[in-house]
Amino acid sequence: FNNSSAKMKTACLLLALAASASAFAPRPAVRSVPKAMAKARPEAETVVFTDAMTEFKAAYPGFAAKGWGPSAKAERWNGRHAMFGWAFIIGTLHAQQSGLIPDPSAALDASTWGGLSRLGMTTETISQERAVVIVANMHAFMVGLCATFAPLGYMDTLLIADGEEDEPAAGVFPAFNPGVNPDTELWNGRMAMMGLVATSSYALMTGTPFMDCVKAMLPMYQ
Repeated sequence: FNNSSAKMKTACLLLALAASASAFAPRPAVRSVPKAMAKARPEAETVVFTDAMTEFKAAYPGFAAKGWGPSAKAERWNGRHAMFGWAFIIGTLHAQQSGLIPDPSAALDASTWGGLSRLGMTTETISQERAVVIVANMHAFMVGLCATFAPLGYMDTLLIADGEEDEPAAGVFPAFNPGVNPDTELWNGRMAMMGLVATSSYALMTGTPFMDCVKAMLPMYQ
């Protein structure tokens, strides 16, 4: 039991550390070249995006001022969440395949865990694997809240600060600049979001468990 408990704590710690890392990403240098970026984008590529942003700003000025709605800020953060989601999903799969979650299919003991062993009003207890994933997600959520409402000076903010201008729409095809830069982040974020939508859609249409779909895409885990 002690060995299983140690493995379970190790799995929780690894997933929690992965969850914490994304909240402390340094602020990207996307505010220094907004006008140049705007001029570099062909008007035909950005008109749909800029029109949507302008219409939303006119209808909901308060929300738009903070970066909510169809904004470049929202797209960048949605992409970050999607990229973190993939890191968390693959981390979970690695934990499953490497045996880091002890007795993953075993149900939690209700006499030991009490109400924490159940979801909702059901009498059935959840598995140890699900408990580990839930604990890691709860940790990620709390770290995310701290990063949102009390960001450190070097961290990018979730909302647009007073007096700050959002970056212009990137268009259908952002500039392709290899390396660590804001354009690459947008490309990676869009690919991550589309990947989640495509994988989730396939899982729903075929009835295949989501993690099995991910496993099929990664030869090292087959």
